[in-house]
Amino acid sequence: MTNFSPESSAVQRLYNTYPFPPEPLLNEPPPGYNWRWNWIAAYNFCTGRKPPKENIRILDAGCGTGVGTEYLILLNPHAEIVGVDISEKALEIAQQRGQQSGVAPNHKPPISFHHLPLEKVEEIEGEFDLINCVGVLHHLPDPIAGIKALSQKLAPGGFFHIFVYAELGRWEIQLMQEAISLLQMERKGDYKDGVFVGRKLFESLPESNRIVKREKEKWSLENHRDESFADMYVHPQETDYNIDTLFELIEASGLEFIGFSNPQYWQLERLIGASEELSKRAEKLSDRQRYRLTELLDPENITHYEFFLGKPPLVKIDWSEDKILLSALPETHPCLYGWPSQGFMNHDYQPVTLSDLEYHFMQACDGKLSVEEILSKVAIDLEGVRSLQKKQLIILTPKTGE
Repeated sequence: MTNFSPESSAVQRLYNTYPFPPEPLLNEPPPGYNWRWNWIAAYNFCTGRKPPKENIRILDAGCGTGVGTEYLILLNPHAEIVGVDISEKALEIAQQRGQQSGVAPNHKPPISFHHLPLEKVEEIEGEFDLINCVGVLHHLPDPIAGIKALSQKLAPGGFFHIFVYAELGRWEIQLMQEAISLLQMERKGDYKDGVFVGRKLFESLPESNRIVKREKEKWSLENHRDESFADMYVHPQETDYNIDTLFELIEASGLEFIGFSNPQYWQLERLIGASEELSKRAEKLSDRQRYRLTELLDPENITHYEFFLGKPPLVKIDWSEDKILLSALPETHPCLYGWPSQGFMNHDYQPVTLSDLEYHFMQACDGKLSVEEILSKVAIDLEGVRSLQKKQLIILTPKTGE
């Protein structure tokens, strides 16, 4: 029997009371994709190329009821998948989810689940090429201890996908959390009572109240379920970050920061690009200062951080040399919705419209013909090919030895 700290025990009780995420079990594979959970797509984002192997090990650290785990199983047919969580109730649902949908029985490499706190992940044998940790580190009593423990399980050349909360975009949530705690008095730790108190507060507050307005604008669609409401408003353990404290967490991992996996949010130009003077001043800032300025100027939309870390040696490829690009083998990105068509959704479910040449080039991208061979049939230039690669519409495999 695993011994938990008092803080971890409180979190365990919450998720045994309200297993999370509360998505229903399906009798078929889950729809769509999250490209961050696809090894080929994630590796491409981090290095600029297709991974040299797909028979890898993936750890879903804090898997909960297995919503993300099921996608990891579905999107990585050649990978061994391991899930770990502190809640035995959530783990039961996670295992049932994969069985009921048919995803787990059809998966050949092993799938296993472990009832452990993340700080004790060293008890799981071996290293992992990809570690997925979504919405978990910020609920640990010591997130730095957690990220260090997980980082030690990452194989050299591997990647670590993390999602943690941002304090500025969750300001109203923090206020409601404290209000519920005050009104619970001696009933703190009674999570069903916490949900009752929270619901009553939202019913009682005027519609013009800032907390009520934010809930209706941002969170109410998911919070109609008590499991989601409890996870957001009555959680016993939470750390919210800003850019400065986030990078303290990252630096403690000893890993390399690859980049935010939602880079469009961190384009400062979308906020101050209309001013040439401000843009010039911002160019003199470091990357971290630009990130901080972005969240200060757009706090409502920065509710979380999602990013990749990597463990050296990390081999990233530069496609600027024509010879290397011409010899590469292109194929379409594995996470495209509506392809083949000149209009479809990209890996982030954003609409894409291709020119005739782009469309014909992508149609020929089968992973067998080189870029040079395709260009002998399709009159697109190399900058057009580079554009498709930068937009993550195609994935390139370099010629052996390059």
